[in-house]
Amino acid sequence: MKTLKVGGVPEHFNLPIHLCIEEGLFKAEGLEVQWVEFPGGTGAMNAALRDEEIDVAVILTEGIIRDIANGNPSKIIQNYVSSPLIWGVHVAAESNYDRIDDLKDARPAISRFGSGSHVMAFIQAHQLGWDTSKLECVVVNNLDNAIVALQNKEADYFMWEHFTTKPLVDRGIFRRVADFPTPWSSFVFAATENATKNKSQELSIFLKTINTKTIIFKNIEGIDHILAERYDQKLKDIQKWLSLTHWSQKALPKEEIEQVVDFLKELNMVEINYYFE
Repeated sequence: MKTLKVGGVPEHFNLPIHLCIEEGLFKAEGLEVQWVEFPGGTGAMNAALRDEEIDVAVILTEGIIRDIANGNPSKIIQNYVSSPLIWGVHVAAESNYDRIDDLKDARPAISRFGSGSHVMAFIQAHQLGWDTSKLECVVVNNLDNAIVALQNKEADYFMWEHFTTKPLVDRGIFRRVADFPTPWSSFVFAATENATKNKSQELSIFLKTINTKTIIFKNIEGIDHILAERYDQKLKDIQKWLSLTHWSQKALPKEEIEQVVDFLKELNMVEINYYFE
């Protein structure tokens, strides 16, 4: 049986893929999909794609575009979640920061350089008119370490997906001072250069199967309860997230790619003369 290694974060966005694996839908098409979890997020997946430790990543749009522009030979093969990602801007519950404006000269915790939390910290700062050259990023690798860093005042704020961090807000570990939605689609599928050249049939089966599932995903009976239980979420939060989230079965629009690249060029995160193919 042909195999495909697929990497992604341990978040609710990826339940359609898990259901396809658990229900044997990939295997019914002659494909074994091996799921590889990346709690470290986009930066860790970019490294795994470069090193060909995985064939495909379910990855943040701005993060993979930046890495491709900076030498990653992988390619975006399809859009996955076409709705924006809502980044919650979090501080330690006991901190003195109350509003987004209070964070102007504060230190963002990031999972790693090149990650979504890194790129979005710069995009947010730029849109708020802050001097991005003064951003002092603190690498924490993952969400658990971000909690410690904020509590120990080693960093001041942390941007992570709103609903993933909602339980931490509810428990009084984080306090959310703002939300910052991306101006583009949340997640895409990116495949390594080797996979696009030598595993085209496997990629085709993978996309066909997952697209069939995402078309009906919201209509699965009790899916809100399944999501809430699996991802430690309140039912009302999951229901709100479902209402805001839209999966795609199409290519990432060219205008969105250009929009991301323009942002990254303005922030000096990619070469000024780079043009995305």
